[in-house]
Amino acid sequence: MFRPLSLFLGLKYTRAKSRNHFISFISWISLLGIALGVMVLITVLSVMNGFDREIKTRILNLVPQVTIAAWDQDLPNWQSLEPLIQSNSEIQNSAPFIETQAMINTQGNPNFGVLKGIDPTLEPLVSPITHCLTEGNLSDLKPGKFGIILGQDLASSLGVGLGDKVTVIVPKTNLSAVGLLPRIKVFQVVGIFETGYQFDSSYALTNIQDLGKVLQMPEGNVSGVQLKLQDLYQAPAIVNWLQDKLPLGTHAFDWSSQNQNFFAALKMEKVMMFLILLLIIAVAAFNMLSQLVMMVTDKQSDIAILRTLGARSGLLVKIFMIQGVITGAVGTGLGVILGVILSWNVTRLVDWIQAVFHIQFLSSDVYYIDFVPSYLQWSDVGWVTLIALLISFFATIYPALRASKILPAEALRHE
Repeated sequence: MFRPLSLFLGLKYTRAKSRNHFISFISWISLLGIALGVMVLITVLSVMNGFDREIKTRILNLVPQVTIAAWDQDLPNWQSLEPLIQSNSEIQNSAPFIETQAMINTQGNPNFGVLKGIDPTLEPLVSPITHCLTEGNLSDLKPGKFGIILGQDLASSLGVGLGDKVTVIVPKTNLSAVGLLPRIKVFQVVGIFETGYQFDSSYALTNIQDLGKVLQMPEGNVSGVQLKLQDLYQAPAIVNWLQDKLPLGTHAFDWSSQNQNFFAALKMEKVMMFLILLLIIAVAAFNMLSQLVMMVTDKQSDIAILRTLGARSGLLVKIFMIQGVITGAVGTGLGVILGVILSWNVTRLVDWIQAVFHIQFLSSDVYYIDFVPSYLQWSDVGWVTLIALLISFFATIYPALRASKILPAEALRHE
C-alpha cells in the first residue's frame, strides 16, 4: 500500500475532478493568483534593483568611493598616506583632489556649483568620468592653462562650448587697497561631460594645480584623497579599517554616507513595494483557503468514511494541508519561472512596446535614464519563494482543522 496514506490521498484529491465545478474554478484561480503574485513581485523587485544600480553607478561617476580628508582644513602632505593605502589589497588606486564651491559666470549669466581640481593622470584610475566625456579629454586640463570641463546641463545653462571662456569666482578673498575682493579667474572650456545625473548641472572639473593657485593653497595641500576599491560595497569596512590607522586630525568616509538619506529612501521604497505586492499573494492564498473550505464541505462523506475506518484527526489534517501546499508550491514554482524569464527580458519587452506603440515610458529629460533597467538578484527570488510557500502553508491550517472536526454521523445523515 502507498505510504504515507496522507500524501496518497492529498495527491488524489488534488488531481481528482470535483463534483462542484465552482470549486475547481476557485482552485485554478488561487493557483494562478499565487503564480501571478510571485511573478509580479520578482519582476518589480528586479526592476527596482536595476534602477538602484543605475543611479548608484551614475552617482559614483563623480563621488569618490572612499575619501580621506582633514577635519575643517586642507590635507597636507597627502603622499605620506600612500604606504597605508597600498597596504590594503582591497584598495586599487588613489588620487588627490581639491574641491570648492564656486560661481561660474559668462555674459552676466551666473551659475553656482562645485569646482573640483583633479590630476588628469590619476583621476581615470579612481573615477569613470573619462567615459562620460562627450567633448574634449582629461589630458586637456594642462597645468597653467586654466582649462575647465563643464557638465552638459551647466554648459547649456551658461550657453558655452569648447573654446569659450567663463569667469570663476571662488569663496576666497584678496586684501587690496579698496578692501576685500573675491578671487576671480578666467577659465577656458576644454571639455563637456554627461553623467545623466544631477552632477551635469552643478559640477565642473579643472587641473588640481590650477585650482590650488586660485585658492592660494600651500604647495602639496589638497582637500582630500579619493580611493577606488575592488568592491565598492566594501567601502564601510574600509572606512572602519582606516579610522584606526589614519593620523590625528584626519578621517575617512564613504560614498554611502555622502548620500545616506537618498539611498535610505531607495531601500525603504523597495521594502514598501515588496510589502504592497505581497498582498497579491495574500489574496491568492485567501482564495485557496476558500477553495479548501469548500473542498472539505464537498468531501464530507469521504471524511466520514475515513473516520469510521479508524482515521485519526491528524491524518485528515495532513491530507488537506498537503493538498493546499501542493497548490501553493505549483503556483509558486510557476510564478518563479515566469518571474525570472520576465526579469531577464523586461528591458527588451518595454523597448518593443515603445517601438510598436510609439510611446515613451521614461524620458531622460525628466528621469535619470530613458529605459527600464532590470537586475535579478537570486536572494530576492529566494525570499519571495519562501514567503509565498509560508503563506500557502498557513492558508491550509484552518480548512485542515475543520476537516478533522467533522463527525461521521452528522456527515452521513443526509447521504
